[in-house]
Amino acid sequence: MKGSWIQRWFGRGWLSLGYCFLYLPIVVLVVFSFNESRQDMVWSGFSLRWYSELVKDSEILSGFGLSLRIAVLTACSSVLLGTFVAFVLDRYRRFPGRTLFSGMASAPLVMPEVIIGLSLLLMLVSVQKVFGFPERGLTTIWIGHTLLGMAYAAVVVQSRLQEMSKSLEEAAMDLGCKPFQVFFLVTLPNIKQALASAWLLTFTLSLDDVVLSAFLSGPGSSTMPLVIFSRARLGLDPRVNAVAAITILVVSIGVIVSSIYLARAERLRQKQIAAAFKGDAG
Repeated sequence: MKGSWIQRWFGRGWLSLGYCFLYLPIVVLVVFSFNESRQDMVWSGFSLRWYSELVKDSEILSGFGLSLRIAVLTACSSVLLGTFVAFVLDRYRRFPGRTLFSGMASAPLVMPEVIIGLSLLLMLVSVQKVFGFPERGLTTIWIGHTLLGMAYAAVVVQSRLQEMSKSLEEAAMDLGCKPFQVFFLVTLPNIKQALASAWLLTFTLSLDDVVLSAFLSGPGSSTMPLVIFSRARLGLDPRVNAVAAITILVVSIGVIVSSIYLARAERLRQKQIAAAFKGDAG
């Protein structure tokens, strides 16, 4: 009895320490975004001063807008290309070059971002010299982020495709559906939760990426993480705390809303599967 009590409280204490290690720095950052003083870790009173000054900071606002546009474009393109990759790898088990294709699709997951950024920079500079485009900026950063995000999206979508019963697609084809009808009417509705998860994952990866953005950005195209990083090197700026707190709030709302949507969609899917099996049994 005493041993179980010790185990229970030891487990709770260990879990609390883990939560503190993960989230205490974020809480401190949010609290000091309301600090009146400009000095670090010196609390002098509650104030919204840095939030009001943030509205006047054109560099951060411009960087935030650019990061948001790139993140949305990256998430959409990554999910689209990642779905193609996942579908090919899951549905076509044998074709010439499959091993090479699979390795190249997952290489960005294990390749250091410095190497990816440098290689993309050299390639895009060469392309620009030959064709005159693309200029370093939104387009080049989007290409780099899509390369990385596509690999993550493919993993998420492929895991869902592997769980999906192939009998549903076979039944649809037996009833006369064409392959593209099977994909849009059967496969796509069954993997929509994975697509939503992949979109959120790649959106977040793009929004806070620093390494690839540093290599692929050009004059006047600094993303928000680059602006924050450059200011942090010169000393902590309270306005950075304010923009970080707003970002945490936006991301938290997005995660909560998406989690509720995905949980409800999964419960609905389980009910439909149970109803289908019950109908077959009847």
